Amino acid sequence: MLVVSLGGSPSQRSRSGVLLERSQRWLQQQGVEVVSYQVRDFPAEDLLHARFDSPKVVDLLQQIENADGLLIATPVYKASFSGALKTVLDLLPERALAHKVVLPMATGGSIAHMLVVDYALKPVLSALKAQEMLHGIFAEDSQIAYGEGNAQAQLTPALQQRLNEALEQFFSAMARRPKPLDPSVLNERLLSARWSI
Repeated sequence: MLVVSLGGSPSQRSRSGVLLERSQRWLQQQGVEVVSYQVRDFPAEDLLHARFDSPKVVDLLQQIENADGLLIATPVYKASFSGALKTVLDLLPERALAHKVVLPMATGGSIAHMLVVDYALKPVLSALKAQEMLHGIFAEDSQIAYGEGNAQAQLTPALQQRLNEALEQFFSAMARRPKPLDPSVLNERLLSARWSI
């Protein structure tokens, strides 16, 4: 299995990034290959000028095309997900997430922002035709404590449990998802089928 991880924070240190790192480690322990992207890795000029042929964007598209699932996490800014993330998503073709399982995540300063996942992020992911969109996770900033020095960031037990449950559902959904048929195989099946009217 292959999963693409996409972080929406322009900051080097971010709580949404912590959720992605934990998720990547969990998936890798299950034998899943994870390819990671952060919005800050994309050249700003390519995003501002909507360069669909940008090498970084083309690479992302190829990885998504081959992936079984997408992990996506963003901080909440002004009651929505990050503008940099929206700019990256705008460069994806309309059916980029067809046949993909998606786990959306967001972090914000208070529980008042918890609906950002459902009312801001999910509609955009649905427009990209995600096959299956999981419930998603919202974490308050106070539930994630940065580690000092080389120490690992800490999640509250309740958040860690919710994250583990969401990842188990994500893994199961990818394992059971139907594989798209190769067009040549489909054509061969249609030609060899016996039709009666």
